[in-house]
Amino acid sequence: MSTHDETRSGAEVLIDALNINAVERIYCIPGESYLAALDALYDRSEISVIVCRNEGGAAFMAEAEGKLSGRPGVCFVTRGPGATNASGGLHVARQDSTPMILLIGQIARKDLDREAFQEIDYRRMFSEVAKWVAQIDDAERIPEYLNRAFSVATSGRPGPVVLALPEDMLTDLTAVKDARPTQPVSTGPAPTDMPRCAELLASAERPLIIVGGSGWSEATRLQLQQFATASGIPVINSFRCQDFFDNEHANYAGDLGIGVNPGLYRLVEESDCLLVIGARLGEMTTGGFSLVDIPCPQQCMIHVHPGAEELGHVYQPDLAINCSSQQFIAALVANDVNFVNSPTWQEQADLAHQQYLDWNRAVKVPGDVQLAEIFHSLRELTDADTIVCNGAGLNTSWLHRFFRYRQYRNQLAPTSGTMGYGLPAAIAAKLCYPERCVVAVAGDGDFLMTGQELATAMQYQSNIIVIVVNNGTYGTIRMHQEREYPGRVIGTDMVNPDFVMLAQAHGAHAERVVKTAQFEGAFTRCLAAGKPALIEVRLDANILTPTMTVDSMRARVQ
Repeated sequence: MSTHDETRSGAEVLIDALNINAVERIYCIPGESYLAALDALYDRSEISVIVCRNEGGAAFMAEAEGKLSGRPGVCFVTRGPGATNASGGLHVARQDSTPMILLIGQIARKDLDREAFQEIDYRRMFSEVAKWVAQIDDAERIPEYLNRAFSVATSGRPGPVVLALPEDMLTDLTAVKDARPTQPVSTGPAPTDMPRCAELLASAERPLIIVGGSGWSEATRLQLQQFATASGIPVINSFRCQDFFDNEHANYAGDLGIGVNPGLYRLVEESDCLLVIGARLGEMTTGGFSLVDIPCPQQCMIHVHPGAEELGHVYQPDLAINCSSQQFIAALVANDVNFVNSPTWQEQADLAHQQYLDWNRAVKVPGDVQLAEIFHSLRELTDADTIVCNGAGLNTSWLHRFFRYRQYRNQLAPTSGTMGYGLPAAIAAKLCYPERCVVAVAGDGDFLMTGQELATAMQYQSNIIVIVVNNGTYGTIRMHQEREYPGRVIGTDMVNPDFVMLAQAHGAHAERVVKTAQFEGAFTRCLAAGKPALIEVRLDANILTPTMTVDSMRARVQ
């Protein structure tokens, strides 16, 4: 802790507070409303400043770093339009329970409440998408506010915090002392929780474990796999948490989300005990809140969650445990002698895993490009620690079904279904882990939401590989359109740029794949390129999902 006796500007106090809390990177778009903070960063080599091309991309990068590290990712934007552009990243962080801090340069205090240039009351604007929103009007209180920001962002159910910083406050002088680094808070099970959990599981004939949420680690994943092996209970990952349990483990049953294996739904419906660890059981995981009865599930439910407000929020569990996933799973392993391995449990796990393997096998669709085979090749061509990022679109249904995740935090994807997330997330991941392969998978519409961040990747030598699945449509909306209004296509066609030339214009390596057999060579060359790379995969617009085409949808309606 620094005990500054000298006078500092508010901006210097702010940057010192970030440094004390081990912030390594700030993602930003520069703005005149926080020039003093930028100047304070000039002499702080401990913190890297990553200048992005849009505040939306900067916010996605900060959120992705928060996911990867478990510590708040930090994004700095200017007032008004800058803050509104960053709102998408806040929404992702909120729904994904990701620790994040958004710092906004605000208008001068003397001009407040006059609708000054780019004035917004951020407490009102962001109250629904942030855990806490505040404005620091007194430079002496910066250490207090930053300490609270880090605490709120990481405690209970993690999430985003927003702090507005009036530009004149940042230039005020103060002799305030720094606060200590924020200490993480972790909740543990109550004394009666584990015996009761053991009792409920032991009385079950068809138990299942469903995992998700935030606050996990690779060590926690390995401990859960140890328990699953010892107990014989099948494990399911919630939506876009496929990397929480090794997909090749004998007890892995699959993931709940988009394009779900129908057999997996039956497995949940027929279960008599659900041990839900960390997951909220949101809309996507529960098939529109239809898979598990509300408010009283037909299955016995043990719900473990670090946020007390989530327990009983939608589902009334038989046992609610207010506890972090890490602490609960550690206790689960420590008490595994109380969980008798039932032969029938392991038989069910074996059947569930075989069902997953069958679902994971490649399927053939019309045309020269087989996405299932491409994602199988991607798994074979990459190491187990490869990070795969994606945003939204029908291409994700192929990725989720045919790629296998083997380690924790191999998958960065928004549970909010936000378009444009994958590319910025991949850039942040590569900056955090330059030694690992990082791949972004995007549809053409998804990519063009934040495609300009290729310039950011080039500037900071974030050597990612981007796979753009180009079918010339907003595919998800086309699918819904064809189902509800067959043949009446409007608003879902796109005229795209030449993605290869676009990438090359940025200075990236680029390839085009129009046949499945071309992918392996193209990807291998991208790995060896030594700079950011892009592969455009051309897909017929008729192909929607692994089991559906536009033609088949129209035929079904007719």
